[in-house]
Amino acid sequence: MEKPVFRRVLLKLSGEALAGGRGFGFDFEVIEGIAREIKSVTALGVQMGLVIGGGNIWRGGIAAARGMDRTSADYTGMLATVINGLTMQSALEAQGVSARVLSALDVKGVAEPYIQRRAIRYLDEGRVLLLAGGTGNPFFTTDTAAALRAVEIKAEVLLKATKVDGVYDRDPVGHPDAVFFERIGYADVLVKDLKVMDGTAVSLCRDNGMPVIVFNLQKRGNIKRVLCGEPVGTRLGA
Repeated sequence: MEKPVFRRVLLKLSGEALAGGRGFGFDFEVIEGIAREIKSVTALGVQMGLVIGGGNIWRGGIAAARGMDRTSADYTGMLATVINGLTMQSALEAQGVSARVLSALDVKGVAEPYIQRRAIRYLDEGRVLLLAGGTGNPFFTTDTAAALRAVEIKAEVLLKATKVDGVYDRDPVGHPDAVFFERIGYADVLVKDLKVMDGTAVSLCRDNGMPVIVFNLQKRGNIKRVLCGEPVGTRLGA
């Protein structure tokens, strides 16, 4: 039986991860696959929180660029993350995994309010947390929300799921000669302006000693491999 090296983690997924190859909306086969992977690691005793972006439903930056008030655009994006949280909760429950949606926005008809102590209690009870609503404030990305929640729930590591194998010096999709980093410091990410997470998220992780592992979600089984200590992806840290 595999033995995880982390007991409590925060997994950050992009909204686009739920859309599969469609780029928009939902691919329920992909969502079911993610739910199965999460089930496989919770069966090992790993406590897990998830922060899911809203980009498969709404892009606040694009809306703001087209003249929409930025604050309104960001709040709309936060509501999109609640939709994604409810969708993933349903997928997890279909796999027999107990899950709770906690939202930084007040949407009490569909989700509980995020309260740090409640979140930790649910983790201790073996429930998966869907941490929605961003930080509850405009002008902050869901990467920053993930970093903040990781620190608050006392996660041992923040897992950042992407479409590539980790961190490169430039986009490997358009540059086959891009250099892969097995490990890189927070300062180097900021100085080199590597598009891993936004600068606020990286700084928050650095200031609180939160390690980050960036890995490819599209390779089945990678979540478990990362949690069991296999050399998958790129590790950010001091």
